[in-house]
Amino acid sequence: MKAYKVTGAINKPNLKTPFVRELLADKSEHAVEKVYAEIGSRHRVKRCHIKINSVEEVSAEQIINPILKKLVMGE
Repeated sequence: MKAYKVTGAINKPNLKTPFVRELLADKSEHAVEKVYAEIGSRHRVKRCHIKINSVEEVSAEQIINPILKKLVMGE
């Protein structure tokens, strides 16, 4: 599993919110699908209102989330 950082924005008619998510996935496509599923279920947003700007693979030293960092580094 690799760590990915997905950045984007939620563009609802009355709400414009940027987001950054770090997560584990096998491929970048899987990371995007996971972001769509999580944001859609938590914020009740349809996929057409979620705009993904970038997906980049992140090294273990660049991860900000402490739980994800422990999982990747194996501590």
